Amino acid sequence: MSAALARLTSHGTDRRAAADAFRTRHHGGVIGYVGADVPVEYLTAAGLLPLRLSGDPGTPSTDGDRYLGTGLDPAARSVLTRLLAGDFGPLDGIVVSRDSEASLRLFYALRELRRVDPALALPPVHLVDVLHLPHRTTTRYVRAKLGQLRATVETWAGRSIDDRALADAIGAHDRLRELLTRISALRRSQPARLTGTQTLTVVAATTALPVERATALLEELLTEADHLPEHEGLRVFLTGSPHDTGHVYTALEDSGLLVVGEDHDWGDLLSLRRTAAPTEAALAERYQYNGPSAPRASIRARAAHTRRAARECGAQALVSYARVHDDAPGWDYPAQREATGLPSVLLSRQPYGALGDEAAEALAGLVRTTQPTGPRARAEAAR
Repeated sequence: MSAALARLTSHGTDRRAAADAFRTRHHGGVIGYVGADVPVEYLTAAGLLPLRLSGDPGTPSTDGDRYLGTGLDPAARSVLTRLLAGDFGPLDGIVVSRDSEASLRLFYALRELRRVDPALALPPVHLVDVLHLPHRTTTRYVRAKLGQLRATVETWAGRSIDDRALADAIGAHDRLRELLTRISALRRSQPARLTGTQTLTVVAATTALPVERATALLEELLTEADHLPEHEGLRVFLTGSPHDTGHVYTALEDSGLLVVGEDHDWGDLLSLRRTAAPTEAALAERYQYNGPSAPRASIRARAAHTRRAARECGAQALVSYARVHDDAPGWDYPAQREATGLPSVLLSRQPYGALGDEAAEALAGLVRTTQPTGPRARAEAAR
């Protein structure tokens, strides 16, 4: 493994370590956030570290279940459990985006727990509501919400955010998105230079590191790209529920698949869109038109995006993974299957961070049906 990939993998799997290092150097200043609709540029411009909060599929979400109920997305319940356990270290604030019903309910739970039980020592929490309709009135609404976030962040940081600092932060995060797009291309190459699991872990690392450090490590990794090992497998495009850990990717790739692309916001969707100009107005439009995510976009928009992205990845099959209590992927899947025309499978009601027994059988069937048949086909595949 290359030196840069090893460091990024370490940061991606132990994301608190980067936050602890920042906290030590700056005597605090770490802000947790939930959802890709949070404009992290404001946090960077204020000299704070944006730390995207993730769950832990391997740990029972007892406290999260108590306060959110068991009928909600288990990823959100896991995040609340980890916050109450102090797994992320001391945070100076939490920003939650209204990107899904689960995120919204998480915000309300955090706000109420902070109010009724000061002993929990939860930090202040702010909700940012980004709408994704293609209207000028929507842009004005989003700009107003971003203005409220800016004011809140200034209060937390104890300093104002001037336009120059915001412009620099916009440029820095757009540079990071550009590099992430180039990193993702390494798994789309044939043969692939990164696995889907490695790519997802690299992306996760960049949501825990200061933007300058993340950028430097990605640049270093790109210089080492020619020396990365080659990876083979049935090339699949993954759609459906988002994945805040690499557990499912690892299970998929252990079964003979190679995840060459996805359409959730812990993966390619996180870096898909740039900011047209280093201004607050352009930043509002960047987040307004970001996506299309499963909870917020139309079936038609999702299908069109999946068709285009799967083709660009050279995908040979489509896998839709729907976590328990996440119904949106099931509505999208028929249109996505028809749009791509690829051999496909829907894995519904899956446990958080894992594949059920029936899912493993369905994937084995997908691999069998996509294998070349006949001597000539096998010979062409071998070449």
